[in-house]
Amino acid sequence: MDHREHGGRVLPFEVTHRLVLSIALPMTLGFMTTPLLGLADTAVVGHLGQPDALAGLAIGAMLFDLLFASFNFLRASTTGLTAQALGRRDQHEQQTVFWRALLSALGCGVMIVLLSPVLLWLGIKLMCPEGGVAEATRTYFSIRVLSGPAALANYAILGFVLGRGQGRIGLLLQTVINGVNIILALVLGLWLGWGVAGVAWGTLIGEAAGTLTGLTIVLSGFAGEARPTRAELLSPAKLKQLFALNRDILIRTFVLLGAFTLMTRIGNSFGAVTLAANAVLMNFFLLSACYLDGLANAAEQITGRSIGANYRPAFDRGLKLTSLWSFGLALATTLFFLIAGPALIRLLTTSEEVRAAAANYLPWAAIAGLTGVLAFLLDGVFIGATWSSAMRNRMLMSFTGYLLALAVFVPTLGNHGLWLAVNAFLLFRGIFLVMGLKKRADQTFLSAQ
Repeated sequence: MDHREHGGRVLPFEVTHRLVLSIALPMTLGFMTTPLLGLADTAVVGHLGQPDALAGLAIGAMLFDLLFASFNFLRASTTGLTAQALGRRDQHEQQTVFWRALLSALGCGVMIVLLSPVLLWLGIKLMCPEGGVAEATRTYFSIRVLSGPAALANYAILGFVLGRGQGRIGLLLQTVINGVNIILALVLGLWLGWGVAGVAWGTLIGEAAGTLTGLTIVLSGFAGEARPTRAELLSPAKLKQLFALNRDILIRTFVLLGAFTLMTRIGNSFGAVTLAANAVLMNFFLLSACYLDGLANAAEQITGRSIGANYRPAFDRGLKLTSLWSFGLALATTLFFLIAGPALIRLLTTSEEVRAAAANYLPWAAIAGLTGVLAFLLDGVFIGATWSSAMRNRMLMSFTGYLLALAVFVPTLGNHGLWLAVNAFLLFRGIFLVMGLKKRADQTFLSAQ
């Protein structure tokens, strides 16, 4: 799919280590504030000494993780389309992409609020909480769901600033959202004693603060520029392109969520100790994902910009530098977890049984960042290039391989087989994406001539 409209002109720009890190480092730091938020919310409710409230918070937070993760396409598609418009040096199209994404996000957010009674009912049915746990879940959900429009607007805003390569603004927005959230969770939830409701209000206000900050920054950058017309915003061709891109990314996200949900369900069949050990070890993989996502963001921006600029050297250079940093950091992290993993396990759990089980499976979790590095990186490349259908198809192929690996290895190797299948899934994703990379790039740059 070719979205360039500059008549085949080549618009060169330089790709350096500094450019890569100027996007990757701030976003890595921004992503790492999210686990801190989870810890703060858990600590606030945990200090109230009410187990039902803590369990209700955990269930409610997980429901929103699933719900909002489904709308991650709002950020991803906006990043790719904005970066391509930046590469074409088309300021007006950048603004049009932003408004189209923002309106889509607000529409989806309002839909979530309107459907919230149904969504809450489905969530309760899915997780089956009872008594005080169910009541805490309802309290948290009913308040936090009101943040839907602001939360999804923040996806669009973040996608836009990342598409422009403004990693520091992305970090600022993440810090505002999570920082306000943490402070208000402590004040409302703990100091004023509002408990789960206080944590939920803190989240809502944090998202709103992020939206107001982001809109102030973005709109100030549009000062003096002509606003896109309604006809431009509602262009059938552009809306069709956006719908196809969002649809493909949504399918890819659902398959990814399904893969890790399946891991949890199978892990549960091995008993509570093994399930807890797997949960502890997944924290290691999620930590690796923070900086891998940061570098994937850099790959998205540089890829999209180079395609918009019709400048193949920038594409190749960007791929080389982001690969270098991604593989180097993934290898360093694997070695770190192999060495420091036992100490980190002791820090994360006091159960000797869980500690022993986690130490047994530690090598699998330690290498997950390394086996997944190519998948993370090339997801960024394919999103930036808006090769969404190819990315979707390769994810489906990888998931098929994952199911086969589960069928072969879990019955014979148990939880070791489960971790082997997960690592195989990560490898499949990277291998299938790299297999189609050169052909796609050749076609895309050739079609712009």
